[in-house]
Amino acid sequence: MPNSIVSNERIKPGQGKATPNRSLERGVAVLRAFRAGSSMLGNSEIAERTGLSRSTVSRLTQSLVGTGMLEYIPQCRAYRLGIPVLSMAHAMRDSSQVLKVAAPMMVEVAMRHKINVGLAVAEGDEMVYLESFRYNRRQSLRTVVSGQRIPMALTSLGRAHLATLAAEAFSAMMSEMADKYRGRGWGELRRQIGAAVASVHEKGYCVASWQPQVVAMATPMGFDGYRVHVLNISVSTPQDAAAVEAALAQPLMKLAAAIKARMARAE
Repeated sequence: MPNSIVSNERIKPGQGKATPNRSLERGVAVLRAFRAGSSMLGNSEIAERTGLSRSTVSRLTQSLVGTGMLEYIPQCRAYRLGIPVLSMAHAMRDSSQVLKVAAPMMVEVAMRHKINVGLAVAEGDEMVYLESFRYNRRQSLRTVVSGQRIPMALTSLGRAHLATLAAEAFSAMMSEMADKYRGRGWGELRRQIGAAVASVHEKGYCVASWQPQVVAMATPMGFDGYRVHVLNISVSTPQDAAAVEAALAQPLMKLAAAIKARMARAE
């Protein structure tokens, strides 16, 4: 693969060297239960989403309210994320040199080609958008904002990330996805993932179309001191994936190369 990137994500660092803090892990699991479309959750809903007992969730939510990470709404008997969560997200974005370097160039390419340009990283079996600039010729079926999650298995972003995993991590992820998508066409999905991984190794990018008339392409980028970032471009079009690839593969790879070159100078 051009500019080969190998990530060992999914292999826990320090495994066997220290005992994990279970209370902290469970508290983080509670916070992860809140996603777009879930502005407020009660203890029973949090317990269902996390797999924790209601008594455990009750203790954790009380502690999280005390720290300000959650707010309790008495009239709804439910919780919502607290303001410190937003400030932490802002601090994360503000500290990212990758975003500072990539964003202006992403905007320029999106405007010049009238396409969507996004940047994401992996989190579990999903991809999380760090940034997305959408200048499409046609109205897209969805609106993408920073922090939005999309499925790893179905998207060009996710499949490009999978192509960077070391063998052990890749096998572990495939096992998890096999369980998740069992009875939902996993055989064909696994074939598509394999083809996408091969494309990244051969060409540096992969193509996917998981929504009607939306074609996306993605390429992984590695930077010292950061997790693997994945850059993508997408367009709403009646054209097939081959036509989009022929037109937009070069802009995608040129943008990735420009971002990596500028990051190298900034280090």
